[in-house]
Amino acid sequence: MTFKNHLESLLLSMAIGLFRLFPVDFASWLMGRCWRLFAPLNARHKRALTHLKNAYPDMPLEEREKIVLGMWDNLGRVAAETFHIDRLLAEDGRFVTDADETTQRVLRGEQGCLFVSFHSGNWEMCVQPAVRSGIEITGVYQALKNPEADKALRSLREDLYKGGLLSKGHQTARKLLSTLKAGGIVAIMGDLRETRGIQVPFFGQMAYANPIPASMARSCKVPIVLGRVIRTNGVNFRIEGRAIEVPVTDDRQADIEVATAQIHQIFEGWIREHPEQWMWIHKKWASAGNAAPAQDAV
Repeated sequence: MTFKNHLESLLLSMAIGLFRLFPVDFASWLMGRCWRLFAPLNARHKRALTHLKNAYPDMPLEEREKIVLGMWDNLGRVAAETFHIDRLLAEDGRFVTDADETTQRVLRGEQGCLFVSFHSGNWEMCVQPAVRSGIEITGVYQALKNPEADKALRSLREDLYKGGLLSKGHQTARKLLSTLKAGGIVAIMGDLRETRGIQVPFFGQMAYANPIPASMARSCKVPIVLGRVIRTNGVNFRIEGRAIEVPVTDDRQADIEVATAQIHQIFEGWIREHPEQWMWIHKKWASAGNAAPAQDAV
């Protein structure tokens, strides 16, 4: 491992140790304030403002600035709360769950599904109701280039993903399909940019979207449960689960595109309710003349 990797791992370990010394409410507040203060110096601040302007053409700059500052505050809080995941899971009083009928069956262990969430509120906590119910979830994540730092962050999420936390890759896709076909639960993020995927409408523009969730749910004949986490007051959350069915017709690709568009339509509605809690720094949208060709999903 390189000196840079050693240094990054050391700094991460120090940050984890430091923030675990504080009560989670104070650690969350402190990191949120720090990010609100310093993150606007980053070039991503301007990118977020641009994305907001494109999504809300009539919104004044002052309001966009307020939303982006709120975004940084929320992201800082998420970073600190990640160091306290085990403690948060032990405090049921911080969470309120709103689940539709299908989601309730999943939480009772009567139904397999594919959980699909997006980067809003503290998205790490989206599976908390299932974890509290004793359900084993298999998760997917983007591995860090630094193996030691990656190991440290994976260990913090162990209590969330008792079924395993798998890095993206071809082998992972096969394992996920196996889990779903066996009646298990898989959790995946659904709002990331995927230039090899398809494009769907999102805030009045065409956006790159990952067709894999819709493809897996269709292939395994399981519902998709869309989940969101709303930060209600400091380190308190409302978690909502809403199930959708992927259509099954003779046109597989069209079914996947319809379901993926529906996912993004629901995400957009949720983001509009709490725009300061979503990560506007994503390079989500397709620029003119830079469209990626659609590709068959798994």
